Amino acid sequence: MNDKVVMPVWMIGLFIVLMNTTMFNVSIPSIISDLGISADLASLVISSYSIGYALSTVIYSRLSDTLPIRRLLAVGLTVLGLSSVFGIFARDFQSLLTARILQSAGAGAMAGLGLVLASRYIPYERRGRAIAMIAAGSAIAFGLGPIVGGVISDYFGWNGLFAVTCLVLLLLPVLYRLIPVEEPKPFRFDIVGAILTVVNAATLLTAVTHRSALWLAFSILSFIAHAWHMRVKKESFINPTLLKKSAYRKLAVIGFCVLVLNLANLFMMPLVLANLFHLSALHVGLMIAPGAIVSAVMTRFIGRWIDRYGNVPLLLIGHAILITVVAVYSLELSVSPVIILGGYLFFSPAISASIASINNETSRILPKELIGSGMGLIQLIQFFGGSISVAACGIMLALQDNVPLVNAYRHVYMILFVIGLCSLVMLVWYRQSAKVTASQTI
Repeated sequence: MNDKVVMPVWMIGLFIVLMNTTMFNVSIPSIISDLGISADLASLVISSYSIGYALSTVIYSRLSDTLPIRRLLAVGLTVLGLSSVFGIFARDFQSLLTARILQSAGAGAMAGLGLVLASRYIPYERRGRAIAMIAAGSAIAFGLGPIVGGVISDYFGWNGLFAVTCLVLLLLPVLYRLIPVEEPKPFRFDIVGAILTVVNAATLLTAVTHRSALWLAFSILSFIAHAWHMRVKKESFINPTLLKKSAYRKLAVIGFCVLVLNLANLFMMPLVLANLFHLSALHVGLMIAPGAIVSAVMTRFIGRWIDRYGNVPLLLIGHAILITVVAVYSLELSVSPVIILGGYLFFSPAISASIASINNETSRILPKELIGSGMGLIQLIQFFGGSISVAACGIMLALQDNVPLVNAYRHVYMILFVIGLCSLVMLVWYRQSAKVTASQTI
């Protein structure tokens, strides 16, 4: 496989898919106005896609253990493309929500299969560049999504946002031709385990977002049922072998924390810029975009540094930058919007480097037979961390109604600072454990 051609094309596809998560954020007011629905219903347009995307990511990754990547990609992008065409003509809330849910069912193919493809077919000595490219595509999408969404919504309406995602249909024949042909293996897929995974994620996220003890009880029961299923099922959807690996568990915690920092910051920055400095949606996007652009420019260097110096050194540097930026935000948030702009110029590349290093390190420690399930599960954990962080930030702000707005924002960033420190401690622990293991092997 010519990864110098495949991975840039894949990055474009992933950019389109991930931008679809943020483009709709800025169109929520017009959707509420056009369809005459409440804000709670409109929020389903965002949350349904995010949850479905996270879950379909791990399902496609798990299926790649037995089914060819080309076939799974063809199914995923076809579903995503056709549901986007359907969305262009949506005129009521039911049609809009259906289109978003169907989009999420296909979108997970790009994120889930991309890391599997890189881990399976790109030699480890240059795999860091490929995975860094995937991480950069994500960073650019999160940064530019609100700007693109705002421009398209202003000129073409929210239906026009679906036209952007239709572009994946043009990429499908190109990728299908470039990806290696694989022989299918005997099909083994734990449907019950997949359903339980969906229920685990959906109930826990619902419990957090609605602060519901009842949903939390349902979630705990679903996790107990899933644990029992994993004990009795010979080949379960979540491979228990992964959870027995101490190194994998540590990387999963680090990945969870890094995505908490990333999505929480992307949620908080627009609020700070809009409510403290009274910037418009377009100006907010323009303040965030430079960080995403710098992250894209740094991709080639980040990948080379990972391949040359290793994953852990880049992770340590990335954590140092992330923690420093969050600390500055918590102390100097109200001084000027330039503080937000300047901080994100460092924050965004650090996030890309950290995510790329985590995923590359995970692919290094996993045996070949666990690549699909292992990479899928760690992505689900990361994405779930991001989803939980957004909900938690909203709750923390709601609980501080009587606190001056600037102080409420600072308190949230202080908590994010603590989370960053916890992730750093886990990373140092991982590094020490890896050194001990290496010395025992010698």
